[in-house]
Amino acid sequence: MRDRRTAILEAAARVVARRGVRGLRMEELATEAGVSTALVYYHFKDRAGVLRHTLEFISDRADRYTSDGDGGGPLDAREELEQSLLLEFQDLPAVRENSTAWGELRASAVFEPELRGDLARATLAWIHDVADLLSRVRPTAPAPTLTASAERLTGLLEGLSTRWLSGALPLAHARGLVKEAVAVEIERLGHPEI
Repeated sequence: MRDRRTAILEAAARVVARRGVRGLRMEELATEAGVSTALVYYHFKDRAGVLRHTLEFISDRADRYTSDGDGGGPLDAREELEQSLLLEFQDLPAVRENSTAWGELRASAVFEPELRGDLARATLAWIHDVADLLSRVRPTAPAPTLTASAERLTGLLEGLSTRWLSGALPLAHARGLVKEAVAVEIERLGHPEI
């Protein structure tokens, strides 16, 4: 059985995905989680605490579903990189919810400065993870070049995800664009003069 803190975080991800950060109300969150409002405050102190921990929760959940793989056997470095990025585009409720909540948290940071630091740290961790995967494909590429490549790829994923989730881009096309972007970045890393 999951603990109440986890139930609250799962509910917060659902509410943020459904109503956005500005629509997050502690009473609604408590109802969604099946707990009292007092228990929400006990675990998270205030709304900012709920948002901060929800961001961590969705980042951790994304780490799990992007690193689980498909069980199809060992992958080479390029396949591992591509798979990690493509797993952000799964037509599964948890992935859709996660991607939507992430987008809502990112957009709300414009209006809620207390989220910016946490969001920047989560984004930087993702960039470093992708840069690490890129370094396995191109081990001689300099760290700043790998980071720049990872920034482009993660930025592209966020934009494509928003388009996919809003129905402006078919899933297969989004996945194809990610594959093309990975190929371009790997090629570019192989030719530092570009």
